[in-house]
Amino acid sequence: MHAEWRAVRRVPDGPQRGCASPYPGRPGPVSGASRAQRCPMQSQLGSEGPMAHLKQQFKDALSSIEPRDDKTNAPEAHRLVRDVLEADSKLAEYGVSPVLIGSYKRNVSIRRIKDVDVFVRLADVPGNVTSTDILDRFFKVLHAEFGTDSDGHRRTKRQDRSLQVSFPEYDLYVDAVPARPFGDGTWEIPQKGDGNEWVRTNPDGLTELSSAMNADHDEYYVPTVKLLRQTRRALLGGKKPGGFFIEMAAYQAFASGAVTGGDQAEYYVCVLREVSKIVDDFVTYGIAVTDPTLPGRTIRIRATDDELDTARTRFADAATLAEAALDEEDEGQAALAFRKLLGKNGDGDTVFPMPPGFNEDGSKKASAISPGARIVPAGKRTFG
Repeated sequence: MHAEWRAVRRVPDGPQRGCASPYPGRPGPVSGASRAQRCPMQSQLGSEGPMAHLKQQFKDALSSIEPRDDKTNAPEAHRLVRDVLEADSKLAEYGVSPVLIGSYKRNVSIRRIKDVDVFVRLADVPGNVTSTDILDRFFKVLHAEFGTDSDGHRRTKRQDRSLQVSFPEYDLYVDAVPARPFGDGTWEIPQKGDGNEWVRTNPDGLTELSSAMNADHDEYYVPTVKLLRQTRRALLGGKKPGGFFIEMAAYQAFASGAVTGGDQAEYYVCVLREVSKIVDDFVTYGIAVTDPTLPGRTIRIRATDDELDTARTRFADAATLAEAALDEEDEGQAALAFRKLLGKNGDGDTVFPMPPGFNEDGSKKASAISPGARIVPAGKRTFG
């Protein structure tokens, strides 16, 4: 289950790092002069110096982490679950209306998509119907339809506040979480570990904010988040914090006005430094990451102290490496650094390609050396 569904509670004693904008979750208007000063690398970004922006390689890297077959399979799996839930007479009385949410819905998922989040809105559910009652009904309906897999295992699994349905043919899961109206356009979902406690959430609002932020930044926000999610995977693997926390840290950085750029490399390097600061503040000082959809609420994660310390160190080191790579005039060495930061995709393929004319170790191919080149590889031949 994704972190969007986890409890987000007010942190009464700790400060919150957030945006001073008058627009909740969104940055206010920024002048051109102040825009150039937002990124800590303002002396470098947008200059005409010999820096390695590797525009085609970043484009190829984004293509490498884009979901492939999952882009077809995920909505189909969602449709199958949705149709079963909508066909149930009791859930129909409750006004059942499932919608996609999560990273896939926000277009920030990366290869591979292993689970699909379905937000099952029950607009007319009576107040005396408990979350346990609803989850029991979900299980009855979904298990009756999907039964067992070829190995005899139940495809429908009961979780603390959702039902998970496996789709072996697609190698992914659908997590169906029930939701009831809160009363102000937001929703409540079952609280983990309690028979009838509910917690407020607003996934539709997050989708809208993400789309707006992407438009505000000339369509750079979404691909930058994808690159950050991939970087988190390369740095931390299956350890926490997960991709949603990093995405929310990135949104906070963008919303604060601290992130800018003239191309994908600049956006990536700039936000990586800002996110590393937010992670450091969270781990070192307990400064919470805000939930942009629910004023006064913060994002909560389950991570050990060791995991948090590792995340702080690795993101700080990654930001330093990225800044050095952007400032590197040798494109081969810069590409090696970006390759290290982005690792391998869900299919096991290297994400960041080498630019034309360079070997896999970052050295320049002999055939690519031009007269007057400032950097040439060390040769092995001797003369005289």
